[in-house]
Amino acid sequence: MVAGDLEQASDAFKAMRVSSASSVRVSDELRPKNISEGYDLQDVLSAKLQQTKGVCCGHKIGCTTPVMQAFLNIPHPCAGRLYANEVYQLNVELALSDFVGIGVECEIALRLGQDIIPGTASHTATSVASSVVAAMAAAEIVDNRYTDFHDFGTPSLIADDFFSSGAVFGPAIDFENLDLAVARGSTFIDGVEVATGLGDAVMGNPLNALAWLANHKSKRGEPLLAGDVIMTGSVVETQWIDKPCVVECRVVPLGVVMLRFI
Repeated sequence: MVAGDLEQASDAFKAMRVSSASSVRVSDELRPKNISEGYDLQDVLSAKLQQTKGVCCGHKIGCTTPVMQAFLNIPHPCAGRLYANEVYQLNVELALSDFVGIGVECEIALRLGQDIIPGTASHTATSVASSVVAAMAAAEIVDNRYTDFHDFGTPSLIADDFFSSGAVFGPAIDFENLDLAVARGSTFIDGVEVATGLGDAVMGNPLNALAWLANHKSKRGEPLLAGDVIMTGSVVETQWIDKPCVVECRVVPLGVVMLRFI
């Protein structure tokens, strides 16, 4: 997409992003044609979203588990961004009317203590681990803003930060000696467990997801920055919320976060 097309497309995507009405959509001619264009558009859109959603404070990785790849029919991870005004600590109360189709994903989040910079060699789980300072239980807030996300297409989903609408983080736990592959994440709705899974569902280990993101960013000449929080992907299938309730995402041994929907 050329610069003028990116500007027009980013305006249309922003209008969809800030609306809670399902009738707002992006016309076919403004959608990116491939994954590379999707990330190019995400970059331009991000600058505009930061005017109201706050600075970009981290990244999310979607489609990192077999259950989510099967659900979305996308066979590879996809990256998006997090914004400061949509990030909460420990708990949050949200109005269902502020979203089109809200969902919650139980995740393991990682906070970086130092930059991960582009390099000539591929990043690995071992190499990126040295940049992680803390892990957290987390819930990603996603919004199905699309009449049909399959029809909307993977490049467009990427441009729109892949369903992202925020996150809730638990307490930061010292990363040293943590085995995230055996951490168990569970989602509870009104006290009833509705889904559970282990960290190894995320590409064998959440650190593998971080390495994937680092390599993806390296190919685009972009670093991951100290202080960034990385959502590594849902350990269970998304739980879609259609009525008032309380959702808890518990990750043993990291902690608990809570979302109250009204």
